Amino acid sequence: MPFHSQEMLEQWLEEFAQLGYSISQRVKVIPQDGTDGLDTGLIALNLLDSMTLTYIQPEPLGSVHWGITFEAREDDLKLNAGRTLELAGELTMVSVLCTFLQTKSMAEVDAEAGSVAR
Repeated sequence: MPFHSQEMLEQWLEEFAQLGYSISQRVKVIPQDGTDGLDTGLIALNLLDSMTLTYIQPEPLGSVHWGITFEAREDDLKLNAGRTLELAGELTMVSVLCTFLQTKSMAEVDAEAGSVAR
């Protein structure tokens, strides 16, 4: 099972941005409780400036497969066409970022398997 440190996730976010993908300034790696005090991280953002807290993390934890969690809201959300378009853009970025993180995780596992086989 791959381990993703907070530092590694920050590097991956930087790499994602350097590839030319539009990334919200609200995307952050935040500390996540790890077992045995491990330095783990979780990627989070607030869609449309605090509208909905969203997390991107391995699902299940420790997996190479990543998922997106949208926290529950107490109130209905009503948007005009312009704000809906902004939300669609942010959701596209979150989806592409999730795929990028999963690809990086799989490559990391493949690299580790290759070094063990040598």
